[in-house]
Amino acid sequence: MIPREVLQKIRRIQIRTSHKVDEMLAGTWHSAFKGRGIEFEEVRPYQVGDDVRTIDWNVTARSDQPFVKLFREERELAAILLVDLSRSQSIGTNQQTKRELVAELGATLAMSAIKNNDKIGLTLFTDSVEKSIPPNKGSRHVLRLIRELLYCQPMGSGTNLQNALEHLYQTAKRKTVVFLISDFQDSGFESILKVARRKHDIIPVVISDPRESEMPNIGLIRLQDDETGEVVTLDTASRTNRAAFTRAYRQQAEARDAMFRRMRLEPIHLTTGSDFVEPLRRYFHKRETR
Repeated sequence: MIPREVLQKIRRIQIRTSHKVDEMLAGTWHSAFKGRGIEFEEVRPYQVGDDVRTIDWNVTARSDQPFVKLFREERELAAILLVDLSRSQSIGTNQQTKRELVAELGATLAMSAIKNNDKIGLTLFTDSVEKSIPPNKGSRHVLRLIRELLYCQPMGSGTNLQNALEHLYQTAKRKTVVFLISDFQDSGFESILKVARRKHDIIPVVISDPRESEMPNIGLIRLQDDETGEVVTLDTASRTNRAAFTRAYRQQAEARDAMFRRMRLEPIHLTTGSDFVEPLRRYFHKRETR
């Protein structure tokens, strides 16, 4: 039995994200993501103005007049949220943790999918795959996804993008739109990402917090790595230390974005405490016009 306060929070986030979809993202999901392809539907007699390339020569040869093929777009789409739940997602210094941002983002994407009658699934991972829910439709399905995004208690603490992408490759048999949502604090996953992108439409969503790129001057502090548990003592009053901290973050970010460019993947960058709907709307519109 799910506690009442949990159900109330799930319902609130469902209502809030539903409004965002209606007000800001209506129609953009449909136009940004195409179906699986074009399927043959029927033939009919040729009419003036029809494209001669659509003439069905086999039927025409058996008839006294030309016939053309009619096609329809197979509109139904499958999407998967591939979500990082490692302990680094608990960071939040801007009135919102990264995990809270991920939950609201995931709920918004799920609502966008079902409002367009598309299927959406969810895979949660840390250093292993924590939970996998196959794509489906319907409001009850979306409520389940929101509940897992908010309240899943992962067993692992680290990040292993290679495991997550291998699981995706093995379980998603048809071409799928994949929102890979993570802070990408990992390495060694470039090869499997390259393989997965040949099969799926992968959209990296990079989640960050302002404090990860800039260290405040607050004197001598002890820092613990959320994922490894390693503890270090650092003098934040040192300009050299603060500069090295920022430099290391930028180098990691530049290497990650360079990898995306090599694979022609276009990431969405989101920061805690900031509106994510407008970046999503711009991204969808850009895909539509491309």
